[in-house]
This record gives sequence, C-alpha cells and structure tokens, in this order.
Amino acid sequence: MAFPDPSTTAAADPALDGLREWIGRSERRSDLVTAAPLAALSATLDREDGEPLPGSDVPPLWHWLYFTPQSLARDLGPDGHARRGGFLPPVPLPRRMWAGGRLEFHHPLQVGDELTRVSRVTDVQVKRGRSGTLVFVTVRHEISNARGLAIEEEHDIVYRDMPQAGAPGPAPLAAPADAAFSRAIVPDPVLLFRYSALTFNGHRIHYDRRYVTEVEGYPGLIVHGPLIATLLLDALRRQQPQTRVRRFAFKALRPLFDIHPFSVCGRPEGERRVGLWARDHEGWLAMQAQAELG
Repeated sequence: MAFPDPSTTAAADPALDGLREWIGRSERRSDLVTAAPLAALSATLDREDGEPLPGSDVPPLWHWLYFTPQSLARDLGPDGHARRGGFLPPVPLPRRMWAGGRLEFHHPLQVGDELTRVSRVTDVQVKRGRSGTLVFVTVRHEISNARGLAIEEEHDIVYRDMPQAGAPGPAPLAAPADAAFSRAIVPDPVLLFRYSALTFNGHRIHYDRRYVTEVEGYPGLIVHGPLIATLLLDALRRQQPQTRVRRFAFKALRPLFDIHPFSVCGRPEGERRVGLWARDHEGWLAMQAQAELG
C-alpha cells in the first residue's frame, strides 16, 4: 500500500475522469445496535468490558460493526470486495485501501438503538504521480438514532494500480519519539481474521496470504486501516477511561503487516486535544490521528 506524494497532479484520462459522474450518488440503510458484536470486539481487542447491556454506550469507531456489506457471494470480485459499480464508482484499478477519515460524534449510539445511515459520494479525484495513477473517493455518512443525528463521517478510499518495477514509493516519515503513552500490538492472523469477520470485510488482503503476496505483491497480510484507527482510540480509552471523544481524524501513511509488531501511541496537545499515531517496527509513521475531547 502506497499513498500519494505531494507531487501528484491531475491525470488526463477520460475513462477515469468519467468516474466523477458518481458524485452525488446516495444510499440509505438501517440497522440495529445489538450487544453481540460489541462483546466480540471487546474480546478481539483483549478488553474485559463485560457484556453490553441495553442502553450501554457504543465506544467511538465501534459503529463500524454495523451497516456491514451485504453483497451476495456471486457479486464479489476477485479481491473479495463487491464488484465495482453501483453506489461506489467502478474504478478500474486493482488495489483499494481505506486512506483515512474525519468524524464528529454528537452523542453516543447505545445498545438497542435503531439506526439510519445516509451515505453520499461527495468527491472523486484522479491523480497521477511518481507511484502511478490514483483515484480518491470521498463518501459522507450521516448516522442517526431516535435522539437525532449521532455521527457525521467522511471516509476516504484510495484506489491504485499495481506498482511498476523500479517506481519509487513515497518517502517514509519518522514517528514522533515523545509519546506520553503507548501500547505494543502483535497483528497476528487471528486478530486480522476476527476483525474481518466482525466487520464482514471480505477483502482478501487481510486474511489470504497467498493472494496478498502473489497477486497484490505485498510482503504479508495487511492490517485494516479501521482496525489501526480503532486501536488508537482504544489506547486513549485505556489511558483516560472516562474521556469522551467529540471529533476524530486519521490518515494512513504507511502500511502495517502481520509479519511485524507495531505500536499505538499518543500525547496531549493542549487541554482538549490528543495526538495519536501508529509506529511500525522500524520507527516509521504508519497512521497519524488527532482526537478532540469533550
């Protein structure tokens, strides 16, 4: 997984530029906040939270356990995702990653809530840089319960081609060395499988070693971007159990694989902000994030 460098420029590719016709497409879905997925994610993250009770708050980012994909098996592509087209544009590039997001939490979701999510494609950008062509798709989600709008989320997806031989990747950035707290994570295949199962994520890069190494050319199973973000906020919750997150933004900068451990770290940045980041085994910055507390 490689993300673009600052030198990327707009590409002149009519086939790709036509993807902008998807801007404005929307879908509406419903779901129910049940306890079982929350208990299962607690176990996956090695937390002793106890069984969620009716009315229990859903921790920030754990809403990703709901509104999971429902594509029929015959509608899946070779990478395990739904075939391109439909709500998301049919980007003709083989690699797809969750590049980052921005969220605002107005009030917590609770066990027993009936939820509605309205999603809309808000932007499609085609870029070309030293690492090849990239397509960025931004999706906005609004999640509501009986108490009104609960979560506003912007979700960035990046699509890219297979890397060309000898093509340079983006230069890595050193992770901060002044963490106030950190936690070591061993991303073994069991962790990745359990998170894939909980989010019903069929993307083979997270559990199919032969596919990810032989077809997409990565050195190991890739740690989910949403899982890394969840682990960042989990580290904050372990440090400040009673804190409430009002806003959260994160950006993936460098992939993490199951072949090496990594660390989730944080430090206060003023009275109501906490900087968070994931550091790989070599000390490079893998994900950068900021939480605003309320």
